[in-house]
This record gives sequence, structure tokens and C-alpha cells, in this order.
Amino acid sequence: MIAAVEPLEAAPAASPSADQIVQTLQQSVSATRLTLYLGCRLRFFFRYVAGLKKPKTPALHVGSTVHRVLKAWNKARWRRQPFALKELHEEFAKAWTDDEEGPVAWEDEEAGEKTTAWKLIETYVREANPNAPPEAFEVPVEADLHAHGLPTLIGVLDLVQAGRIIDYKTSGQTPNPERVAHTSEVQTSSYCLLYRHNTGRQEQGVELHHLVKLKTPKVVITSLPPMSEPQQTRLFHLLEGYVEGLARRDFLPSPGLQCASCDFFNECRLCC
Repeated sequence: MIAAVEPLEAAPAASPSADQIVQTLQQSVSATRLTLYLGCRLRFFFRYVAGLKKPKTPALHVGSTVHRVLKAWNKARWRRQPFALKELHEEFAKAWTDDEEGPVAWEDEEAGEKTTAWKLIETYVREANPNAPPEAFEVPVEADLHAHGLPTLIGVLDLVQAGRIIDYKTSGQTPNPERVAHTSEVQTSSYCLLYRHNTGRQEQGVELHHLVKLKTPKVVITSLPPMSEPQQTRLFHLLEGYVEGLARRDFLPSPGLQCASCDFFNECRLCC
């Protein structure tokens, strides 16, 4: 008699080592990752190398919900289909309760934040130009920069309309145009490079659409010119610094005022 053989269980896949993760990160980079690395290399390490997870902040949840609803709205506009307020609210309700990105660190403010998020969407849809159909929306793009000794640049464009790159942002205060242009340069230059690489054309400009969370919400549009040659050169140098920093495993902290809002403050204090 042949004895029954128990099926062998597959051995669990080994988790990648820190070196393997860093090697993967050296192959591609987004504007978000680049900005984080430039701001604080240790914070970058905690998030992308160590993979530490933190509850999503209420502000981030509001922003991601607004983005998701506007994506559905732009999809209908791109297809030239009607999208009634009821449909907009249904999409909002689904986005608000979606916990795919993990739990939100609510205290007692969820109801108020939910009302604010919906008012932002209503205000934007009412004030935006519905007669200009999108050329593209929420489109993932990449630019292979290995010929320059740099990683592949990746990103997602919120909206392209009339040759202009539009990026949505939620904010708790009215933005200063000059300050916003300066602090967003890594992101806007990255998007311009991605647009040019994938279309073969120069963008007509960039628009930052801030949905401002005031008692009476408002939309503030900051218009920026096409990326200049010095801006592209600066972006390439920043990408070069990113690659070189990862190669030498440079994950030193950058203590400063920004630490007050860092979600890895406790880990940083223990580490340092």
C-alpha cells in the first residue's frame, strides 16, 4: 500500500533586504519621492526603505477623496457625458469610505472634514470651465533618463487641458503665488519633462489649482510659464544628487521646523 503524501507547503517568500529595496529605488523616481529625499533623507528611509506605515492624516484623506471625485468628473467630461450632481455625490460617498490606503487618524473631526471636502468639490465643479474637454486625466507617464545617467522619471498627471498641465492641491490657507511657484518647482518641472517626453511638444504652461479649505471654500489658480532651460538643468542635478545619495546610503536626518509635522518624529528621535 502506498502511503498518502502530505502536500508540501511553499516556503514564504523572503522579504527583500534594504540593499535590494534601495537598488529598486535607484531605477525609478517620482517627484514625490525626490521631494521627500531632498527634504529629509531619514524620513525617506523610514517610508520607502524600512516601509513604516502610518495612519493617513485627515488632511491627506480629504485631498485623496477630492482627487478621486475630480478624476471621475474629468472622465465624464473627456467622454462628453453628463455627470449630474447626484452622481458626483455618490462617487464622493464611495471615495470617503474607501479604506484601501489604510485607516485615517481621526479624532473628533471626521464629520466636519467630510462636509469641507464636499464643499470643495462643489465649488470647484461650479467654477471650473466645463466647456474645455480634457486632453488627458490621471494619466501615468514615464521618461527614461538612463542616457543621462539618471533613473526613469515616473508620475501621474492630474489633468492636461489646452496644452496646459493642471495639478490639483487642497490647502488650509490661500496660497502665495510666488511662494507656491518656488516650493512646487521640483513637481512642476518633473511634470513638464514627462509631458515633453511623451508628447514631443512643449507644454503651454502649468496651472496649480488650489482648493482652499475656508469657511467659504474657494479655488485659487496659480499660472506658471513653461519649464525653462535652467529649471530643467536644476532638476537633472537634483536627480543626480538623489542617485548618488542612494548609492552611498545617505539617510541622515535634516532636523528643522518641518519636524513638527513629521509622522516619523518619534522614530527619528530614537534612531538619532
